This record gives sequence, structure tokens and C-alpha cells, in this order.
Amino acid sequence: MFHLMTDPKTAEQLIAQIATGNRSALAALFEGESGRLVAIAQRLLRRRDLAEEVVQEAFITVWRQAASFDGSKGSARGWLTVIVRNRALNLLRDSARMDFEDSEKLVELGDRQADARAAYEALSIKDALRHCLGMLDASKREAVLLCYVTGLNHGEAAATMNVPLGTVKSWVRRGTVALQECLS
Repeated sequence: MFHLMTDPKTAEQLIAQIATGNRSALAALFEGESGRLVAIAQRLLRRRDLAEEVVQEAFITVWRQAASFDGSKGSARGWLTVIVRNRALNLLRDSARMDFEDSEKLVELGDRQADARAAYEALSIKDALRHCLGMLDASKREAVLLCYVTGLNHGEAAATMNVPLGTVKSWVRRGTVALQECLS
């Protein structure tokens, strides 16, 4: 693993650049810190895929909130670690409340992916909803349809699509925002 963060000052400088909208600074910070942060998240979550997802979400937070970083309250690396740790703990807490469905239950639900596709295909070509759904990429469209048309919860949709739960949540959230914008 290539480690860019040998100098703690570098992280602070990159965050300052990220606060101005510098995407290459975000990429450099990710390159230098993601390995360490995934290891921290993986120790808490005990799953590499969830740890990587938490780190990805943390860097989205960094992109959005870089301007709020205050070096007088701690180091940039400490700030990143706290963001990742809090996201991992939130995921653990939320997962404890979530009902996961076993594969037998999913079989009982039938082929919801086919139901979702059929509902989409049943919309008139002239229908604004069909047009807006067509503007979404296939994964987001399928996640939205599975949750809103067939009634699956996010966990069931994730299992049906064979992707991580957070990915489905993200697709549904982004998909519904895009639909609202398109339909307004």
C-alpha cells in the first residue's frame, strides 16, 4: 500500500484544498489515508466490505464538510478517524435494529426483480415517470422499483440484488432525489 501521509501537515493542507473544491486533493487524501481508515473500520465491523463502504461514506462527508475542519481542535488524521469510527458505530447500531431476511424468506417473496421490471415496462412510453426512471442508471432504477413498487425493505432489496445494504440505501436515496428533480 502506498502511504502518502508521512507528514501530518500534508493531511491538513489537503483538507484545506478540499474545502475549496479541489477534487485532486480529495483523491490524494483518500490514497494516503484510506488503507489506515479501512483497517480501523474493519476492526469495529469485522467485515471488509462494510469497512470499505464506511470509509467511502466518510470521504463523502469530508468532501461536504472540509470547511468545518478546525486544526486547533485536533489533527486532520484524528478528524478522519473520528468520522470513520462514528460511521462504523452507527452502522453497528443500525444493523442491530434491522431485520435481515434469510434466503428462504426471499424465495417466498417471489421474483420481485421481475415484478419491478414488469411495472416499469407497463408504464406508458409517454408517461413522465417512465421517462424519469429511464434517466436513472439500471441499478438505481431497480433499487427504487424494488423498494417502492414491490414493497421490499432496503435489506430485502440488498439481498435480492446481492449488493451491500448501504449501497442500496444510497441508490434509493439518490434515485428518488433524481426522480423528484426530473418530475418537478
